[in-house]
Amino acid sequence: MKEVHLVVQGKGGVGKSLTAAMLAQYLKMAANDEIPVYCFDTDPVNQTFSRFTALQTEMVKIMTADNIIDTRRFDSLIEKMIEVDGMAVVDNGAATFVPLMSYMAENHVDELLKDSGVRMILHVPIMGGQALEDCAVGLAQTAAAIDAEIVVWLNDYHGIVQLSNGKKFTDLPVYKDSKSKIIGIVHLPRRNPDTFGKDIQAMTAANLTFNEADTSPDFGIMTRQRLRTVKRDLYAQLQTLPIWVNQQNGATDE
Repeated sequence: MKEVHLVVQGKGGVGKSLTAAMLAQYLKMAANDEIPVYCFDTDPVNQTFSRFTALQTEMVKIMTADNIIDTRRFDSLIEKMIEVDGMAVVDNGAATFVPLMSYMAENHVDELLKDSGVRMILHVPIMGGQALEDCAVGLAQTAAAIDAEIVVWLNDYHGIVQLSNGKKFTDLPVYKDSKSKIIGIVHLPRRNPDTFGKDIQAMTAANLTFNEADTSPDFGIMTRQRLRTVKRDLYAQLQTLPIWVNQQNGATDE
């Protein structure tokens, strides 16, 4: 594959699957069917990503019959990354975060992919509020374990991503320590929870993509308009990332 986009975060409940779904939708749109985008869900507990039927997500079953995570089952996924042409989005659950980090470090997966001509980009969600500290730890662990470029997703759903003293994410030690690997920051701002919030929740609860929601009779005119606004703002940010589809479309300077 040309690129593998891996969504990882050791903290649960911070929007990893939503991040994966939004990213996959953008890549499919930007690729314009010129190159396939494959989606994989490795979360054995919350298989949210795989419920988006429009994305045709493949479940990677890494849990044995005894409910034990068998990291060897990651082998087939890595082999596909090397042998199949296209791009991939992989959603990794909190339950498999530590096993995956260990697997990739022990097997030097970052080196293998690089030597095979596959670019790996890590997408790390950071949630504001009480989860911020744990999310920062997850980012630090990821940056230390894997030699790959990183895109940070700042999610203000539970509060602005900043410390109580007003320090922003870019002021935190974890950002400064990982800055050399971070190629972009995507910001998901907190919007009106009574309008935008409920609309996004309804769309994700129905496991719909932006395009599906836009044509669904279950969504009113203003709901569709608000979802278009979210999509437009998100895609405008993703378009600035130095990733393969953008470089092919001339969307970035790199």
